[in-house]
Amino acid sequence: MRLRPPAPAVLALCALALLAAVPARCAAKPAAPGGLSLRRQVGQLLILSFHGTTAPGYVGNILRDGAAGGAILFRENVASPGQLRSLTGGLQRAGGRSVLVAADQEGGTVRVVDFAASAIGQADQRTPAAAGDAARAAARDLRRDGINVNLAPVADVVDAPGSAVGGRAYPGGPAAVAANVAAAVRGASAGRGGATAKHFPGFGAGDQNTDRGPVTIARSADALRADLVPFRAAVDGGVPLVMASHALYPALDPGRIASQSPAILRGLLRGELRFRGAIVTDSIEARAVIRRSDVGTAAVRSVAAGADLVLMTGPGSFRIVFPRLLAEARRSVSFRARVSDAVEHVLALKRRLGLRSPG
Repeated sequence: MRLRPPAPAVLALCALALLAAVPARCAAKPAAPGGLSLRRQVGQLLILSFHGTTAPGYVGNILRDGAAGGAILFRENVASPGQLRSLTGGLQRAGGRSVLVAADQEGGTVRVVDFAASAIGQADQRTPAAAGDAARAAARDLRRDGINVNLAPVADVVDAPGSAVGGRAYPGGPAAVAANVAAAVRGASAGRGGATAKHFPGFGAGDQNTDRGPVTIARSADALRADLVPFRAAVDGGVPLVMASHALYPALDPGRIASQSPAILRGLLRGELRFRGAIVTDSIEARAVIRRSDVGTAAVRSVAAGADLVLMTGPGSFRIVFPRLLAEARRSVSFRARVSDAVEHVLALKRRLGLRSPG
């Protein structure tokens, strides 16, 4: 369809506006982040997963098309150092050397890559020196094999028995945990890896994993503020990513889980803690999430609330989440602006990790 040229009166107004250096109808639209199309902008927000030790053809196609910005690896994806380097190298070739490749490498038994550091879990890293050394070694080993984002450290404070993260968190109270978290962030940076402080705003009082069901952290606002101390230390130390919990925190937001709460993500993390890195959700397929909605709706809610990256741990979720986010971005001006803001955080993260600009 041919577009009609602007009326002479409109052209005259535009010329006057340009001369006066004031906004007018002819003003150019803000440039898209990284020059990316809306489709590719939405793709940058997605971390996908897949089965097997080789990436299926559709994964390469998705990365090549710019419909995803990263991938998460699990134990089933890792067989040997050579195989892992081949796998991650293939992912980067498909994505133009711009792919975030993530894994859970907290240490001890929580390690996706058994042949990478650290054999000592966080619960046994009792000093900042130990935490920093472990994080640096893990980042170095992971980066060697093509993994540039570690979904660690756990920054939760465990001060009660029965915690779901009791065996995975640093020991001690808020100040001790904060010192170890800060050291881990510095260590990961020294090892050229991207650390992720989790699970914001604190999951130490959770009695089960949100993967298994809904969790409510019924702590007072004052108690929750103590849980924020390690996250504040991580942010002050320059942590590049923070992972949002899927628990409900009634004292902070009575109706929305943290990963879908503007009050928690934008008000608390961005506003009060002044975090400027990338916010990633915990697994979007967690039962605590899908008890509230389907994964597509959950992804839209999380991005609208302030999340920059949607972590999909189920290989089938991409075909639901991507079109849902794209449709919402096309429909809603405000959501489209939020996508643009999220992309800026993701691109900054990629630059920090030495990755190429997508597209």
